[in-house]
Amino acid sequence: MISESNLDYSPEHIARLAAAAMFERDRAAQSLGIEIQEVRPGYARLAMRVRQDMLNGYDICHGGLIFSLADTAFAYACNSRNRATVAAGGAIEFLAPAHASDRLIAEADEQALGGRLGVYDVIVRREQGERVALFRGRSSAIRGEVIREGQPSAEARSQA
Repeated sequence: MISESNLDYSPEHIARLAAAAMFERDRAAQSLGIEIQEVRPGYARLAMRVRQDMLNGYDICHGGLIFSLADTAFAYACNSRNRATVAAGGAIEFLAPAHASDRLIAEADEQALGGRLGVYDVIVRREQGERVALFRGRSSAIRGEVIREGQPSAEARSQA
């Protein structure tokens, strides 16, 4: 919850605080080594290094893990206004394989937001720029806020 003293925060600062609060609770993103590079209202850019334990039987990154990176970027973008929001659906198109040690960048961008519903597109690229996947997610706002009382921690707030 944002206190009275924080009401003067810019939307960009609120987005960073919401991302920090989410990441503190996001054990899946932490275990995948996902890093937050940038968050602002309706936008998020996250990165993930492809590890050996992320490879499938063809020695390429498992599609489910690429989906997870895209879905995580989508989640951070649609929660960036401190309104608790969940996925209502998502679809992905794989364009190129990712290999061990590739650094993948997922950029989520809001396409439409109205009432409780939103649509977000995510482009997953190799760090060098080649597109790996295209993802589209639909969001639905639920009750509550992302930032809970006492969250994010002092350490996370200092990084926001």
